[in-house]
Amino acid sequence: MPHDSGDRPPNPPNLQDTSAPHPGGSAADRDLRRLPKTHLHLHFTGSMRPGTLLDLADKYGVHLPEALSGGEPPKLRATDERGWFRFQRLYDIARSCLRSPEDIQRLVLEAAEEDVRDGSRWLEIQVDPTSYAPRLGGLIPALEIILDAVDRASSRTGLGMRVLVAANRTKHPLDARTLARLAVRYADRGIVGFGLSNDERRGFARDFDRAFSIARDGGLLAAPHGGELSGPGSVRDCLDDLDAGRIGHGVRAAEDPRLLRRLAERGVTCEVCPTSNVALGVYEKPEDVPLRTLFDAGVPMALGADDPLLFGARLADQYELARTHHEFTDAELAELARQSVRGSAAPEGVKSGLLAEIDAWAAD
Repeated sequence: MPHDSGDRPPNPPNLQDTSAPHPGGSAADRDLRRLPKTHLHLHFTGSMRPGTLLDLADKYGVHLPEALSGGEPPKLRATDERGWFRFQRLYDIARSCLRSPEDIQRLVLEAAEEDVRDGSRWLEIQVDPTSYAPRLGGLIPALEIILDAVDRASSRTGLGMRVLVAANRTKHPLDARTLARLAVRYADRGIVGFGLSNDERRGFARDFDRAFSIARDGGLLAAPHGGELSGPGSVRDCLDDLDAGRIGHGVRAAEDPRLLRRLAERGVTCEVCPTSNVALGVYEKPEDVPLRTLFDAGVPMALGADDPLLFGARLADQYELARTHHEFTDAELAELARQSVRGSAAPEGVKSGLLAEIDAWAAD
């Protein structure tokens, strides 16, 4: 992984001027793609472009269900076990199309290009390398292929990129410990955090406390999923049992004022993914996502796209949703971008440079 010389932020990408009024807005609204920001919640396979999935499926003779080949995001609802199974099945089919180092390199480069287009200056992409190990020669070769792809994509696009390794909570906690040790071993190659993904209704956070202790002792950020499909109790478990420094999603904390105060006081960033929340049925409509509740309570947020392949929206769309459905002003959107920077694992020099860029956007 390249180190940022002098902790400078990556060179700002050349973005086309896409400024246009959002629905219900005015032409005076600043272009949200030009708002510098970081992206802290993007899953590996879920970052894929739909066209790339079609290409790879054709290359390997993989039959895609219409939900993945129809040109529109699939209709999902994961609030019950059957719905989550369908979501996971679609994700697994897409992942099965990633079979070579070249496929991995293409996915990561395109994910970086999409982030650059949306004004991201720093991306922490989340991956469970065990899911790719069978087709890439084993766990260690798979992780090295992924890290090499991230290194190349960062160099080609100028986007600061790092990796958050995530364990699967549906697997045995011993597997998570193995993965945590491996993540720490490769921390000098660009791994900055350790997460816990998949259906948060399965198992207990405390079962993975040892894995997270290994990761934290090795200098990695603890960033488990919680507070999406399960209620505020799952957020508390992440704080109490895993000593989380960031929470993947965390929106259900809005149901508990005391928990909101705790998150705000500790400065724990919630990686909120509004489009995902609606697509999976956590909330019925975009305006139901409690962005205002979290923001007004002082809970730091980092808006994220989660799985654009399945949800049809990328990073800038999340900011547009906050503007359109929650009436966030440009000043408030700039503050959301600042919160994403502060919650990242970027070096302090990179953070200060990005904060200055955000101030310039807001003052323009």
